[in-house]
Amino acid sequence: MSRRAATLTVASVLVFALALVGSLMPVPYVALMPGPTSNTLGTNDKGQPLIRIEGRQTYPDGGHLNFTTVTYRGGPGGRIDLFTALRGWLAKDTAIVPEETIFPKNESQQQVDQENTRQMQDSQQSAEAAALHELGIPIATQVVVDGVQKGKPADGRLKPGDEITALDGAKVTSVSQVTGTMAKRKIGDSAALTVRRAGREEKITLTTVADPTGKRAVVGVVLADQYKFPFKIDISVGDIGGPSAGLMFSLAIVDKLTPGPLTGGTFIAGTGTITPEGEVGPIGGIQQKMIAARRAGATVFLTPRRNCADALSARPGGLRLVRADTLHGAVQSINALTSGKGDIPACSK
Repeated sequence: MSRRAATLTVASVLVFALALVGSLMPVPYVALMPGPTSNTLGTNDKGQPLIRIEGRQTYPDGGHLNFTTVTYRGGPGGRIDLFTALRGWLAKDTAIVPEETIFPKNESQQQVDQENTRQMQDSQQSAEAAALHELGIPIATQVVVDGVQKGKPADGRLKPGDEITALDGAKVTSVSQVTGTMAKRKIGDSAALTVRRAGREEKITLTTVADPTGKRAVVGVVLADQYKFPFKIDISVGDIGGPSAGLMFSLAIVDKLTPGPLTGGTFIAGTGTITPEGEVGPIGGIQQKMIAARRAGATVFLTPRRNCADALSARPGGLRLVRADTLHGAVQSINALTSGKGDIPACSK
């Protein structure tokens, strides 16, 4: 065998070995890709309305108000290989990010999935509250137990889902009321709670202990504000998690509760978290969500202010970016788009 042939043979073997290693070597990265996009004015995968409202007059709607998602490959339970990561780095519609970006250390994939489900549920409640706030429809609030810390006074006495109706005999309707009163407690003081559980009220008195800093008096309970809506709003999106669809849920609810289609037939997509007061917050995966929206046919994309810089650098052709700071602002922008009158805030760096 000539020296040249031998060199080619050895090189071929080395290339094959490297390819084999690359195809088997897992790497701590996750590939983010455009995910499904769903019309909040349409139906879910079971053919049912994605948003249903009962007990309040609704109006015909039309067009698209699509929320967008990101799908991923990889994670602690099934890491991608080196070649998959390299292909992702070269693909325009894929982002390769460190694993801990999606899966925080010391959290399993199951825990992350559970957290995403909880965030979706919270975002739906916030979206409903924001929409009703935008429409001037009064909402009552109540304080519920979201979690109980093991080994603390509330452990075994309170349960997630319990409603706290009073503290020391004074009615409470928000977490801030409870925390404001508890902030005046000294370690070792008692807290008399009136709790509603399964439709029945009972009084539970707990003795406070020191928090980990040793400075505050606590009973070891995590509370959350829960809204009591005057009519039923049901949002069914299936197996989708995370908080980033909040803005689009709110817009769809506003559209259903007001005469005339909000979109005027325009295919609008978007993303953004929402607070009960209607503030729009940033999300992750903006590039992949824009690509998913454009592939679905969207021509307008509602973008949170803090995502604008990244969105501008990766905007697909034919997609207009409209900055969304608040739900009220987003409604005004859509009205301006459909009427041709009024200012429409654009994304800027």
